[in-house]
Amino acid sequence: MNNLRNLFLLPWLTAAIVAFVSTPLVIKFAEKLGIIDDPRRNKHPKVIHTYPTPRGGGIPIFLALLICGLVFLPIDKHTVGILVGAAILVVMGTLDDKLNLNPYLRLGLGFLAAAAPIAAGIGISFISNPLGGIIDLSQPQINFTILGATHSIWILSDIFALLWITFLMNIVNMGAKGVDGQLSGVTVIAALTIAFLSLRFSADIAQWPVIILAAITAGAYLGFLPWHIFPQKIMPGYGGSTMAGYLLAVLSILSTTKVGALMVVLGIPLIDTGYTVVRRVLNGKSPVWGDRGHLHHRLLDAGLSKRQVSYFYWGVTGILGFLALNLNTTTKLYTMIGVALGLGGLIIWLTSRPKQPGRQKTR
Repeated sequence: MNNLRNLFLLPWLTAAIVAFVSTPLVIKFAEKLGIIDDPRRNKHPKVIHTYPTPRGGGIPIFLALLICGLVFLPIDKHTVGILVGAAILVVMGTLDDKLNLNPYLRLGLGFLAAAAPIAAGIGISFISNPLGGIIDLSQPQINFTILGATHSIWILSDIFALLWITFLMNIVNMGAKGVDGQLSGVTVIAALTIAFLSLRFSADIAQWPVIILAAITAGAYLGFLPWHIFPQKIMPGYGGSTMAGYLLAVLSILSTTKVGALMVVLGIPLIDTGYTVVRRVLNGKSPVWGDRGHLHHRLLDAGLSKRQVSYFYWGVTGILGFLALNLNTTTKLYTMIGVALGLGGLIIWLTSRPKQPGRQKTR
């Protein structure tokens, strides 16, 4: 019981309080910071909010991560690397909230943020093969000596980790952020799933920092949720959404490479983004430029309210999270195939339905 309190409950509750208390301060100073998103000026087709709303949700979330990370996590190179990467994302996200940076510049800076924890020694040494066995990523290695200390670069491991972290940052930003409360709820559920997976192995002290970081992530986004849920007082912005994907990706690496479990939990944004990228490429458009073709847009066009769309994402993510806690590697693959087919069928059905003007509800 003491382990549960110290490893999960205290970091989770503290992060939630810090995020909840600090978010109104960002809302208060949003106009001075120039991070108000006014739909009367921002005419992008993906914009669905109807009143001026502050961006900058990444700021209170990062503040909760920073404070709780320094208090509850061991101050080692891994923690420093994670916090440095998150700091890059919050700075980039705040600049994007203010200036609307070019997507390719954001992508490049995202790679830089993803490289920070990898440079600190966080990597994927192996992944489970869904057809059986494991795939070893620990070779080849480059060993070198600096100032008398020997260092190693695990080439495949580091490349895979870099691509995985950057990939998930963009998947969550593109597919899990859309309507009020959607991103926050999905992130809380995903982080809790990783925490529960790691709690099963809490006898192994190597899993303690993973449980604590997962609790901090879940708490930070839970504390932000009351301000983000409909009608939202603030949006997570690019910093808040990419930081969610970044932290979840790092957690999946640290928690004995639970990459497959996280892919199941984030099945909807993962597959929705995949369909979206393919659709944009086939239409001769850039895959990184936003449009009004994501699943949440289609659900709104079908007549669901913003609340209902959020509840749909939370509910399905919760079900997939429960499955991820109880599936083996092979059944996770079958689950992903089933989700892909089901979601693909839903998207095709929603796309083929005749649009009915005035059907969309805001509440």
